[in-house]
Amino acid sequence: MTHAGEELPPLRIPVTRTLIVAGAIASRDYQDVHHDAEAARAKGSPDIFMNILTTNGLVGRYITDHFGRGARLRKVAIRLGVPNYPGDEMVLTGTVTEVSGRVAEVRVTGANDLGHHVTGTVTVELPEWAQQSPEESA
Repeated sequence: MTHAGEELPPLRIPVTRTLIVAGAIASRDYQDVHHDAEAARAKGSPDIFMNILTTNGLVGRYITDHFGRGARLRKVAIRLGVPNYPGDEMVLTGTVTEVSGRVAEVRVTGANDLGHHVTGTVTVELPEWAQQSPEESA
């Protein structure tokens, strides 16, 4: 049964050059800083970096992987902090802050060695099993 204060297990995501480029392509974000290291350096970045749409997708995956089939994202409100560069590892963590019926709010943070890459809140409609007590689901 999901409850306020529940901690989601961390999800470790290796940030590879392929993940960054593939995420940018999949989200149709063709800005050169997401695929061209030389162009990124010319604009003051040490390397290419992950775009917000890829981060948003990874946050959504984190929530739906935890709550499973039937979980539906209702709202994802995130803010970016430090960049995710190739070679980083982003660790997503979450805490359920509120549950009302079958809707939960989860505070999410994704951090790498530089600090917080993403912070935000996700509102998720829980699958039926997530609201059952352990006795009901047995």
